[in-house]
Amino acid sequence: MTVGSPGRLRVLGDAWRTGACGTGWLAQLAPRRKPPWSCRSGVQIGGCPPPPPSRTIRRLPSRTIPEPPIVTDTTRPRPALARAAAFLRRLAGKLFRRGAPVPPPPPKPVPVTEPMESGIFTGDSGALAYRLFVPKGVAAGPRPLLVMLHGCTQSPEDFAVGTRMNRLAEEAGCLVLYPEQTPAANDKKCWNWFNPDHQRRERGEPALIAGATRQVLAEQGADPQRVYVAGISAGGSAAMVLVTTHPDLFAAVGVHSGLPYGSASGVPSALLAMKAGSSPGQRPAAGAPVVPAIVFHGDADKVVHPRNGDHVMAQATANAEGLTAKTEEGQAPGGRGFTRTVHKDRDGATLFEQWIVHGSGHAWSGGSPDGTYTDPQGPDAAREMLRFFLSHRHAEPAKSA
Repeated sequence: MTVGSPGRLRVLGDAWRTGACGTGWLAQLAPRRKPPWSCRSGVQIGGCPPPPPSRTIRRLPSRTIPEPPIVTDTTRPRPALARAAAFLRRLAGKLFRRGAPVPPPPPKPVPVTEPMESGIFTGDSGALAYRLFVPKGVAAGPRPLLVMLHGCTQSPEDFAVGTRMNRLAEEAGCLVLYPEQTPAANDKKCWNWFNPDHQRRERGEPALIAGATRQVLAEQGADPQRVYVAGISAGGSAAMVLVTTHPDLFAAVGVHSGLPYGSASGVPSALLAMKAGSSPGQRPAAGAPVVPAIVFHGDADKVVHPRNGDHVMAQATANAEGLTAKTEEGQAPGGRGFTRTVHKDRDGATLFEQWIVHGSGHAWSGGSPDGTYTDPQGPDAAREMLRFFLSHRHAEPAKSA
């Protein structure tokens, strides 16, 4: 049967009619048109009965479709992991939301320093614990004694490590006494240099520190004419209180990043003096003993204004006469530049030294990074202080209480 023959046309016609009124495959492929209906007869023009109300859909024979392989969705967390992640997000939100305190870092390990003895002094003003470094070598005579007063939040061990003072004291054969402030006396373990109750002779903390000093002098047979005191920050300020109230006990003083005596009479005035350097302190009484002093201060100190170093030096030199000053510039091996001013008396003896460490903040100059509040880049304040101290002694032995 050829294309276009009558038989071929009949077959196609039958297929078309079957598809038009049923489910013929050709009719399904052909475009559907709306059949022409007569107005009311309901009979389709062309003799074909009207279409059924619903079209019968032929179901294909069922066949088995293989199930797709099970693939684990790795883009979404498993329920347990999702719950853990949600918990961590909630916890982080609580800890680090604005205004919430950030957890403090883990505490540093206790610094390891040369062995020190422990002691305690008890007097009318209370009790004071301390650590004492005793050189190993045999002393040729009575040893000098240096009292070291730590800063806020520090401990005797931390201060000893940061300054390296015990190593230097071993070489010089010097005893080193480290009084220890407690949180009960000050929650930040600061010496209360700003409190009038701790600014008078044989009262409060001055009485406790002086009492511990005398106790060590007696027990160790130290040299009463070579007793010195030094400190940083609150400890340096307390050192100025001690030499002002007990000038007969101490032959020289070292003040690092501290304030002058009488520069504050409470917390508000202390903060103002620290931040602005606005108080020159109390001028020494006429005829008050002159105590040699060495002062260190970083000119980038944001905790205790560098101007306070000038006030300390002015207070220390107030009653000294016939002084001549010489200033020199230098650079420490660690890289910090410094300005050093030396004040000498008429005999050429150095009575005062002021060191301004350029670029240094509130930190012990030349100290070890193993301690807190240290600046390893600056000149070695501990070595310079000990050198200065050992060049001075009291004309008379220290008096007892």
